[in-house]
Amino acid sequence: MKIAFVGSHGVGKTALCYGLAAHLKKIDVSVGLVQEVARDCPMPINRDTTLHAQAWILHTQIAREIAATERSKAVICDRSVLDNYAYLVHRVGRRKEYDPLIQDWLKSYSLLVKVPIWQPPRFDGVRALDLSFQREIDAEVEALLSLWKPPVMRLKPGDRDRWVEQVVTELGLPLVPPQVDLFEDDGAADRP
Repeated sequence: MKIAFVGSHGVGKTALCYGLAAHLKKIDVSVGLVQEVARDCPMPINRDTTLHAQAWILHTQIAREIAATERSKAVICDRSVLDNYAYLVHRVGRRKEYDPLIQDWLKSYSLLVKVPIWQPPRFDGVRALDLSFQREIDAEVEALLSLWKPPVMRLKPGDRDRWVEQVVTELGLPLVPPQVDLFEDDGAADRP
């Protein structure tokens, strides 16, 4: 099972990743987390990104997803190849050489979860704070989702307090950990 939270920057994908990972651990599912790759990029990102920077991000995303999938039953991704590609498209346009890779890799996700813009980006030392840039990237993500039509769960801004619960339900997983009755009567008290 591989779940990716997609959308623009500053919408809460990272918090959702950690919330879902914590829930999966509570129900005894081993979890691998693929953190946002762009933060590790040695080249410019945000509005100053380049084709080489975005190529590095895309390929690193795929490599980290492969590694996490080998180690864990469930993998949660803070971004997917689709929204990483949206930043490339925004900067340099669609690239014919990348389209087939992105389309094929989209099939590897069990669930894509689109996180909407519900607040302007906040300063974290890396993320761009320009609200218009946040909206432009969201529009690129939406255009790519419309183009390739992968199955996607869409979260609503007004339901933020229930987002993790909604994703767990969509995955068909229990909302509460199964309880083991430590005092279950197995007939031992009746034995001499």
